[in-house]
Amino acid sequence: MDFLFNTNVQFFILAYLVGGIPFGLLLAKKFAGVNVKESGSNSIGATNVLRVVKETNPGLAKKLGAATLALDAFKGIAVLLVAMAFGLSEATLWGIAILAVIGHCFSPYLGFEGGKGIATGMGVMAVLLPVETAIALVVWIVMAKTLKISSVSSLIGVIGLNVAAFILQPEMAHAPILIISFILFYKHIPNLIRLFQGQEKKVI
Repeated sequence: MDFLFNTNVQFFILAYLVGGIPFGLLLAKKFAGVNVKESGSNSIGATNVLRVVKETNPGLAKKLGAATLALDAFKGIAVLLVAMAFGLSEATLWGIAILAVIGHCFSPYLGFEGGKGIATGMGVMAVLLPVETAIALVVWIVMAKTLKISSVSSLIGVIGLNVAAFILQPEMAHAPILIISFILFYKHIPNLIRLFQGQEKKVI
């Protein structure tokens, strides 16, 4: 058990536990009295919070959706900023980023189920790859305005981030980015299936 006293290991565990906090579920239950795990797409992310709460309270839905998006992004950012203050290595920071995303997507508080990971993924990327993330956000905004399909817009944004990272930083190790991207695409498989079946709903 001596490994638990290793600073890197402690931050890895912290990243997973903090990343797993289901803010969308908690906010929707507290302020709207609904369980997003049992409604809509059953996701705990901002899009499903917006869609489910909007059915009964459109004004509140936007606020809770925005709050969920911000908190899901911030939980990965927060752990990374503390780790950077401790002077941990870049490799460790990427490990923390990956585990924060895994925590959100496979939350220990929800029987290892969770959200799609986009907000948390973009949060950690914003710390470690700020320019590339900014490019990805622009791509996402353009796609969201054009397609109005959250899942597709998000995944195109992820692709944009990868392309930007390979172009702007060809010498860096891209494995952590690809791992996070794989997790995000894996969690969106149900959305992609619905898309090909013509059943994926637009966000209006």
